[in-house]
Amino acid sequence: MTFSDQLTGTRTRPRPTALISGASIAGPVLAFWLNRYGYAVTVVEKAGALRSGGYPIDVRGTALEVVRRMGILPRLREAHIDLRRLTFLEGDGSEVASLHPHSVTGGVAGRDLEVRRGDLTDALYAVVRDDVEFVFNDSVDTLDQSGHGVDVTFRGGGRRTFDLVFGADGMHSRTREMLFGPEEHFHHYLGYCFAVFTMRNTLGLSHETVMWNSPGRAAALYAVGDDEVHAFLNFAQPQPPFDAFPDPQAQRDLVAAVFADAGWEVPGMLSALRDADDVFFDAVGQIRMPRWSNGRVALVGDSAWAPSFLTGQGTSLALVGAYMLAGSLSGGDHAAGFAAYEHSTRDFVTMNQDLVGKGGATLFPTTPQALAERNDRLRQLGAIPSGEGRPAHSALDLPEFTPPMT
Repeated sequence: MTFSDQLTGTRTRPRPTALISGASIAGPVLAFWLNRYGYAVTVVEKAGALRSGGYPIDVRGTALEVVRRMGILPRLREAHIDLRRLTFLEGDGSEVASLHPHSVTGGVAGRDLEVRRGDLTDALYAVVRDDVEFVFNDSVDTLDQSGHGVDVTFRGGGRRTFDLVFGADGMHSRTREMLFGPEEHFHHYLGYCFAVFTMRNTLGLSHETVMWNSPGRAAALYAVGDDEVHAFLNFAQPQPPFDAFPDPQAQRDLVAAVFADAGWEVPGMLSALRDADDVFFDAVGQIRMPRWSNGRVALVGDSAWAPSFLTGQGTSLALVGAYMLAGSLSGGDHAAGFAAYEHSTRDFVTMNQDLVGKGGATLFPTTPQALAERNDRLRQLGAIPSGEGRPAHSALDLPEFTPPMT
């Protein structure tokens, strides 16, 4: 018998129902805590299964307390990658500086975590799967709000009504589009595009990243272990290449054209890009919204506030935001809960989004002068990172929420 089954037999009234669209990070965290606060939760995910593997992600600051309270911190400590070196190269391949990664990212050695994305999603799923209904290979088609709930139709043909619905379906959120309008109303483009994929580790790298730069272009190889590396190609682009977004071949062609004359290991990376079956291509941008809820529907994670990889805080904000949203609803009144969620979480989100203007974007200079200045700053950084981290990472003191009496 599951925890949910036990609760069902003790309650004098039906449990409020909640649908979460998206089973990546924010979705399972929200499901975990909503279940603790007495909700019957369903998670719908358009993919056929959890996405395994994936590029490394960071868990820092306040987010560490979220995973501790969920009981998965020991498992994540075991999965910690422990990246030891970040080396920057000139356009000709010569070394600019070799540093501890935390010197650049603002992380804290021995406390903050870096894990494969799949290790985090597996850990989150493991602690919630027995208490929450997961529906894979399906997605929300329409939402119709009424006084009694939200009528949902699914792409697979099903129809159900829920008390509350949550969009945790990423930067290009279908939930957000249905409730608030087209993405372009909220997408703040930051001037770059990128492609990420895996390739053979031909350089023998281990627990390190090597990054090559020329003005407006960056190529990096990120070695988690010894066999494969995550290849990363980032480039300045004045306007988002809308024609390339739905066309994988157009994405490859664009990246190949931008890096056609690049040196170092870039020709080999472009060759691997042509054959890679796990290419992820997107624009670098943020989602900025004046509000995160509409009636009985609310957004969380990248759907509401994607901060971009330039901040290094996407995963941590998803963890914290989902915890705060669920806790704000622990009293049962969704209107008051959504208002409390906005009030308690927005400043933390905004502070971390603003990191793009305090060092993040300067890793990818677009002019020769800016690149030279960045390289000079890198040479002056100490080899030993600060033990304090960035204030934005821990700017929110995580409250304790009390589940309602059953």
